[in-house]
Amino acid sequence: MTTPRALSLAAFATLLLIALMMGSNHVAARLAFNHGVDVTTAVAFRSGVTALIVGAILLAHRVPWRLEAKHRRALPAIGALIAVQSLCLYSAVARLPVALALLAFNTYPLSTALWARVLYGHRAEPRVLRAMPVMLVGLALALDVFGAASGLGAVGQWGRIGAGVAFALAASATFGLALVLTQHEAGRLDGRVRTFSTLAIVGVLAAGGLVLQGGPQLPAAPAGWVGLLALTFLYGTAFTIMFTVLPRLGVVGNSAIMNVEPVFALVLAWALLGQAIAPVQVAGALIVVATVVWLGTRR
Repeated sequence: MTTPRALSLAAFATLLLIALMMGSNHVAARLAFNHGVDVTTAVAFRSGVTALIVGAILLAHRVPWRLEAKHRRALPAIGALIAVQSLCLYSAVARLPVALALLAFNTYPLSTALWARVLYGHRAEPRVLRAMPVMLVGLALALDVFGAASGLGAVGQWGRIGAGVAFALAASATFGLALVLTQHEAGRLDGRVRTFSTLAIVGVLAAGGLVLQGGPQLPAAPAGWVGLLALTFLYGTAFTIMFTVLPRLGVVGNSAIMNVEPVFALVLAWALLGQAIAPVQVAGALIVVATVVWLGTRR
């Protein structure tokens, strides 16, 4: 058995940069939502532009397309799930403090374990089972589920955060299902081709949503344009780095380091949007992030 190679300083810094960009992307999205942009427009811009960038990279590198029959069946389903996940997560970001929306979404390791059990009969790893109660306690603190920090009480607090939490957990559930299907039905497919396919499908579905709603809902103020352009740039740049830089640094797949994204979002949302949460909620957020990072370090 081989021992995993330690990350180089350059790889570690690059992963932190990606996490920062992803957290900033959601803060920019909230800025856009605050100034007239709707969720479907944001997803369409973000996914469409990023799909074009990734497609250009595939062409430049002459990546071959080798799709088996099961890949042709699985990829549309995975793309549709990621489209739903994107819409749900941005809907949560539009309703909750950005960091709390990302924290609720970051329960997706639990969703992944559940879907793997339901669909493929896989038993959850003992480490995942031990993490579940810790993560849920941390999430309960972060969301202030009893309304103690807000002073609203449980009913008042859930009246304020209920819809946003529901969207975030729906995003977690659909993302977990997409991960399980990807692993079992499209795991052998080149990751670059799989990612381009997913982004393209999300972009097409979001564009279809724009047609149904009568066109994009564009910003009503300059700050909204800043948010829309920034979220598109940050998301596209982060994906480009993952495609072009990480493979050269010897980093394969996702890394637990990138799960610090909610921490970056917490600081940025406080600095740029004036979103602040109580100290006990910050403690809960750190518990969730630490648990997810701990899960991500397993082999």
